[in-house]
Amino acid sequence: MQVTSWMGAFFWGFLVLYGLMMYCLSPRTVTLGSFFQGEDSRGRKASPFLLTTSIFISWIFAKSVTNAANLGAEYGLVGGLAYATYWLSIPLCGLVIYRLRRRFGATGLVSFLTSHYGRAAALAFSAAILIRLFNEVWSNTAVVGGYYGDTGSPAFIGSALLFTAVTLAYSLRGGLRSSILTDAAQAAIFVIALVWVLGLVLPQHSPAELMSTSNWAMDAGVDLLLVAALQMVSYPFHDPVLTDRGFITEERSMVKAFTLAGLLGFVAILAFSLIGVHADLVGVGVSGNVPAALAKTLGIGALLVMTIVMISAAGSTLDSTFSSLAKLVGRELPAMAGKDLGKKAIGIGMATMVIFALFGNLPMLAGTDILKATTISGTMVIGIAPVFLLHGLVTPTRLGFHLSFWTGLALGIALTLGWIPASWAIGDGKYALLLGTNLYGLMLCTAGYVGAGLLSRGGLHASRP
Repeated sequence: MQVTSWMGAFFWGFLVLYGLMMYCLSPRTVTLGSFFQGEDSRGRKASPFLLTTSIFISWIFAKSVTNAANLGAEYGLVGGLAYATYWLSIPLCGLVIYRLRRRFGATGLVSFLTSHYGRAAALAFSAAILIRLFNEVWSNTAVVGGYYGDTGSPAFIGSALLFTAVTLAYSLRGGLRSSILTDAAQAAIFVIALVWVLGLVLPQHSPAELMSTSNWAMDAGVDLLLVAALQMVSYPFHDPVLTDRGFITEERSMVKAFTLAGLLGFVAILAFSLIGVHADLVGVGVSGNVPAALAKTLGIGALLVMTIVMISAAGSTLDSTFSSLAKLVGRELPAMAGKDLGKKAIGIGMATMVIFALFGNLPMLAGTDILKATTISGTMVIGIAPVFLLHGLVTPTRLGFHLSFWTGLALGIALTLGWIPASWAIGDGKYALLLGTNLYGLMLCTAGYVGAGLLSRGGLHASRP
């Protein structure tokens, strides 16, 4: 598709206009409650509606909808279902946080770990969070860049960096409150654009045609579905974009918001995977960015709408990433050391946003595969599942945390480096080794956590810092 100079100016202008609109929607916050807890200027907590829309769109990452379409093109609806399964972890996460808040008085996951498993455990967990948030920066900006140029091209890099800059600008203005308010607008933009895109491509196929590309076999995406089912018990807990929102409203309202947002996200991701199925049926083929490749064959209108989908999805995740970074570095890490920085925490949080905006784009410049940001990090954190799910059911011990956490991390690193033996593979599909590593790894992590608890003689006092 030929893109004329005026079309190019229109696309770049839209990116700037989007940034200005989000900036205007963002309130200028100066209170700790607004910047870190999402409260309004009167100190009121976020409404159930705002919380639900914020969770929903914050987890509809640009890389997520791209991965969903890519997997739909590669494996049909099986691929879409596999990826959508991750969203079912949101209701589970809400229920676990509800239990931790009601039974153990948790006010945040980092402070909870500090109280029950010690500072070393909290630091290890915080490091995993920082890696996750670092991945969120480049993996979302890279998706936006893909709609402006080929990977590594000046247009690709320039648009990704411009998108980072406009998102950083309004994130600095309002912190978490800004993120929650803009999420509502981004959710509306995303849903309208998604319905438009689906209306453009789905009427071309019957339900039978859409199902025809699926094959329920281990080497045809079922192995990835099983990976997602295993990782859903740990994956959400290392994502402060999600878990931070679990502590800012009343418990029951929070659970309802998490449940509804998770179900809506599941439906949205599964629906978007149909775009990949359509791409396969019309011969667009599998690529690293199926939505962009498909949109370019449908004309300038489709490309614009698809770009809007990705920018709204990426923006909602990136601003939430920045607000989570600010809270972790400005408040939670100092609190771990027994310090309350007061309003200085806002300045430190802002500086952290800027640093991660700069350095978080380095993998994007190197052209790293965005799917790796999900599957590899998901393996590295399988060891936190027993900690949060079994806390209180088994005597919590520092040793149990570390046996579980570091086992999962070691297996994730070993998988990345190719050190996991082929005998661990389950099936012979693309994700066979990933599946085996997650299954056996989760069993090892659980055994370490439970075993340490059963062997401890000190009871619950062993969990004190």
